[in-house]
Amino acid sequence: MSGEKTRNFRTLFISDVHLGSKPAKAEFLIDFMRHHEAETIYLVGDIVDGWRLRRSWHWPQSHNDVVQKLLRQARKGTRITYIAGNHDEFLRMFQGTHFGGIVVADRAIHETADGRRFLVIHGDQFDSIVHNVRWLAYLGDKAYDTAIIVNRIVARFRRLFGMPYWSFSSWAKVKVKKAVNFISHFQEIVAQEARRSHVDGVICGHIHHAAMERIDGVEYINTGDWVESCTAVAENFDGTMEIIQWAQILADAPASDGRFVPVVIEDKTAEAA
Repeated sequence: MSGEKTRNFRTLFISDVHLGSKPAKAEFLIDFMRHHEAETIYLVGDIVDGWRLRRSWHWPQSHNDVVQKLLRQARKGTRITYIAGNHDEFLRMFQGTHFGGIVVADRAIHETADGRRFLVIHGDQFDSIVHNVRWLAYLGDKAYDTAIIVNRIVARFRRLFGMPYWSFSSWAKVKVKKAVNFISHFQEIVAQEARRSHVDGVICGHIHHAAMERIDGVEYINTGDWVESCTAVAENFDGTMEIIQWAQILADAPASDGRFVPVVIEDKTAEAA
């Protein structure tokens, strides 16, 4: 990817990196940050996976490199807000605290260049399983770990036969009816919170499913994750939004010169407003 110039944005939104867990694709994120810069970055929760770290310590150099990269960007003047999630909920007791230029918050209101206002929140507050039945959430987390293991096995075989990266766990999520219903219900609940907050839309993470939709007049944007699909949301300097699918970009990059054409999902919500 060294042949491609850096893309500059007004804002980047990144969530669900899960540093401290073996499935975290830290190398993908480091590569992404080499090619993308922004005036403002929102880390939209579950950047660090405290649940996994409590069970067993896993912190390779690549995970440390992600943290150091973010701290360097903060020192260079990038405004970085860390929105706590359920896996890094220990940070919620430090709201308003600055760590190396990165400010911690539970939620934020972001105003785009074209004047739209977005609630930025991780989203676990509206997941009844996480909020009310913690043991079931941990059980679901174990099942998710199993899906990720299957994902790695599938990816290994695909690489062996020269096939591009493909996420089994992401595919299963959109094929299993209960998962589809959960995603739909989650989106509706989060959109309702945006409406109660008197904003134009919401930007969240939590469910590892990147999306950009309009739900009952509210703009719903989900950043996705850096465990399966490796996606981020970017705001251009005119206020339009796009989802950057970094794993897909790497899979589609021509091998000859290392250059790529970004694969994005464009912001249609502003046109419909």
